[in-house]
Amino acid sequence: MTAESTPTAADYPVLWPVPTRWSDNDHYGHVNNVTYYSYFDTAVNAFLIAESGVDIRDLPAIGVVAETSCRYLRELSFPDQLRVGLAVERLGTRSIVYSLAIFREGPDGALDPAATGRFVHVYVDARTRRPVPIPQEITAAAALLVRRPRGDGIPR
Repeated sequence: MTAESTPTAADYPVLWPVPTRWSDNDHYGHVNNVTYYSYFDTAVNAFLIAESGVDIRDLPAIGVVAETSCRYLRELSFPDQLRVGLAVERLGTRSIVYSLAIFREGPDGALDPAATGRFVHVYVDARTRRPVPIPQEITAAAALLVRRPRGDGIPR
């Protein structure tokens, strides 16, 4: 998938459910732009907790966001039900680059893309904030999100 292409749900190994909340809407009646980042962050961390089986806040190393981006495709509004597509572009020894997308669930169950995003987590010691290797529990969970090439040569 290129930066300019429109994602589909099939582009992501995991589609994490995230509901909109009443407070997400701004004065203009749609989800405020900064809230999309909250959806990304919530989905990534909820997935890591669920998949690793540990409370990631208790690990000796934590992932801090070093870079983020969001490309808005269409507006969202409460009470939209969302799925956040999770994939890993790069799994390093000290950082993870996530490829993300937000999909709105339509009444027919179709998933319509609303935004794409990118997060870079750099792992640091929880106390000193110095870079350290990614904890094994996180590496194992993130490995499940690494895109695999399809038979047609297009990475998934």
